[in-house]
Amino acid sequence: MSKITATYLVHDAKGNLEKKAESIALGLTVGSWTDLPAVDQEQLKKHKGEVVSIQEASPHQAAGYLGDRKAGLIKIAYPSANFSADIPAILTTIFGKLSLDGEVKLVDIELDESLEAQFPGPQFGIDSIRNKLGVHDRPLLMSIFKGMIGRGTDLFEEQLRAQAAGGVDLVKDDEILFDNPLTPFEERIRRGVKVLNEEYERSGHRTLYAVNLSGRTFDLKEKARKAVSLGANALLFNVFAYGLDTLQSLAEDPYIDVPIMAHPAVSGALTASPLYGISNQVLLGKLLRLAGADFVLFPSPYGSVAMEKQETLAIRDALTSDSRLRRAFPVPSAGIHPGLVPQLIEDFGKNSIINAGGGIHGHPGGAAAGAKAFRDAITEVQAGGTLEDAAAKSAELEKALALWG
Repeated sequence: MSKITATYLVHDAKGNLEKKAESIALGLTVGSWTDLPAVDQEQLKKHKGEVVSIQEASPHQAAGYLGDRKAGLIKIAYPSANFSADIPAILTTIFGKLSLDGEVKLVDIELDESLEAQFPGPQFGIDSIRNKLGVHDRPLLMSIFKGMIGRGTDLFEEQLRAQAAGGVDLVKDDEILFDNPLTPFEERIRRGVKVLNEEYERSGHRTLYAVNLSGRTFDLKEKARKAVSLGANALLFNVFAYGLDTLQSLAEDPYIDVPIMAHPAVSGALTASPLYGISNQVLLGKLLRLAGADFVLFPSPYGSVAMEKQETLAIRDALTSDSRLRRAFPVPSAGIHPGLVPQLIEDFGKNSIINAGGGIHGHPGGAAAGAKAFRDAITEVQAGGTLEDAAAKSAELEKALALWG
């Protein structure tokens, strides 16, 4: 029988992990078991949650403020006969009321192949996006518009042109730039198409622009279809402000045939605690891939809003591991400058995206020079050289290293 298996980190005040595990398995499925007549047990057997394993763990230091707690990793399998094959039903089954039940964190999920097969996952994924861009042998480079709130489309066009001219592969809107009179959604797309076509004719380098898809939930599909009809070649989406199922509905729409970039805004409210919520590898990794994200942004381990390195690597693995689902690009973000290129490539590999905001726009020579500094660093590191080797041949990189180290 098809199933989903969930792993929880539990800190139990009563100190009985076996009883806690059984209460979870029954409470989220049939409710009770030993008190049921044999005929009812036989009827409900295929619906009963099963405790797969219980492994005692060291209590997290944060639990010390709560008094004595026994910690453990509890793994429970839930039959797919209990839920429809959609993410809201799955989340309600494996973590709905349990998320209210003390110190319990959902740290992993595993879907049987037959259940996973009911989700299409990313519409494009790593390989198709590389084909679109004609880039196969290096990490992609992405940048962000800066300071666009309260500014107009002329600055938008100027920034986009500079970033594309410097060799950026993707440019995304700021996630807090919504439809507004100064930089209207449709006008940004029209201008973006014009600029990127001109840059492609000039240099032969192709760049994707991810416009921020925003508005009321029930208007999103129509708005996304309109964006595609105007020539948009990627979408940015604040998925956790809307919900995973909304992302999936966009990714499955045949008329929205462009890659979708998932932004992690709001996700910290669900993942930050070591004792409660959902792990980043589940929320930003496995579930976003299942829902259809082609690119997934998350805090890098290096910046001021840093995420613990092991968590970022777990997200990377969840997005790129072998599966019937297409692989999605991991995009470690925040605090990225050219001096970090060797570390980024070592940690996240070729199939990742190097994403910079201030590390491009803050270059003394402007955004085009900032982008070129990154590209020169990537080329040299990929060839086995050092940043010093690259800086000796690149004035742009030399200035970047002098500024950021």
